[in-house]
Amino acid sequence: MNEETEQEMPEARIAEPAPDPIAVLKAEVETLRDQRLRALAEAENIRRRAEREKRESELYGITKFARDMVAIADNFSRALAACPPDVRAAADPQVKAVLDGVEATDRQLLATLERHGVKPVSTEDGKFDPNLHQAIAEVPGNGKPAGSIVDVVQSGYMIGDRLLRPAMVTVARRGETPAPIDTKA
Repeated sequence: MNEETEQEMPEARIAEPAPDPIAVLKAEVETLRDQRLRALAEAENIRRRAEREKRESELYGITKFARDMVAIADNFSRALAACPPDVRAAADPQVKAVLDGVEATDRQLLATLERHGVKPVSTEDGKFDPNLHQAIAEVPGNGKPAGSIVDVVQSGYMIGDRLLRPAMVTVARRGETPAPIDTKA
């Protein structure tokens, strides 16, 4: 060997100091602790999501069935509306008994729907809400403010906090002013 090579060799043999084994283990412990905490948080998120999906499936799983049942409730209401009170009062006792049975069945159906979270959409306040009502026509308001509900053509229903079917309503025509009040009388 020549002298130049011997002088270079000792420098090449000098290595960086070995890392402290305790520091390496502490870093590994921190990494594992972080991974464990992330895994626990992910497991908790999955548990919460599964609980929420279970609750929603219990409440909203009957949506298609509820829509079909609401259509049946509509038919009962139409059947009862087809027989005005004066005709009903003058009707045969057997016809009255049939109408009473239809009324009882209608009440029972609506009560059953309500027990399962299906409730009618409110139209009592008379305010049109496009999130709950579907306007099918504009009609003269007959003293009602423009845009308010004049008549409910078909009831709407909610299931939980979701709209099952909007209420079909007629609304007071815009631009129509109510008749002036005659104060001379």
